[in-house]
Amino acid sequence: MNDVKQNLVIAEQKAKELFNTAEQRGLIVPGKSESELSAEIVNLAKELGIENFWHKKIVRAGANTLHPYNGDPADLIIQNDDIVFFDFGTVFNGWEADLGRTYVIGNDPLKLKLKKDIEDAWQEANTWYSRQKDLTGAQCFHYLTELAKTYGWEYAGDIGGHIVGRFPHEQPDDPADLGLDIHPDNHSSIFLLDNQGNKRHWILEIHFVDREKNIGGFFEQLFITE
Repeated sequence: MNDVKQNLVIAEQKAKELFNTAEQRGLIVPGKSESELSAEIVNLAKELGIENFWHKKIVRAGANTLHPYNGDPADLIIQNDDIVFFDFGTVFNGWEADLGRTYVIGNDPLKLKLKKDIEDAWQEANTWYSRQKDLTGAQCFHYLTELAKTYGWEYAGDIGGHIVGRFPHEQPDDPADLGLDIHPDNHSSIFLLDNQGNKRHWILEIHFVDREKNIGGFFEQLFITE
């Protein structure tokens, strides 16, 4: 594993520690708002040596789990038997992570199935990705939308992933350029090297929803290819 990938993995492990500690301390409970829980996680992050975040901090519950990253739904109160997901872009020792996890409060079988399905689908997509020799962002996004259907859900994300790196990570020269996103309009290979000839490192996002039941689940982390 090269130094860049190793640093990204370490940053991701720290983000996993953050989420695991939030769960272990019993922070994910009914009766508090999404924003209240988000603030608690930020305070916990400081305890763990995480001071910075490179994108907006997301805690979504109930019907808000239908919204993609760019959504801006009203703050909800977490309910009994709810489904909740986190999406935090932490920075640790100058390196970015982007981690998404879903939690089910209670024992609702459909919500538990959704949680399992997004985790299984992430592993399936990662295995598929590791076998590709050439792949555009559009082709990868199409694969994810079809994968959602095979699990009986709808893919709800505007993108299926993006790059991460040393903070702040590489940005396109043209803001309209989608080459650094797994996006339906990105027809460039996601295996292209950056402008310095270095390998790019990608986040894979799984966001499945059932709009009739008003629930969604989200799971994201680094592609595992080494």
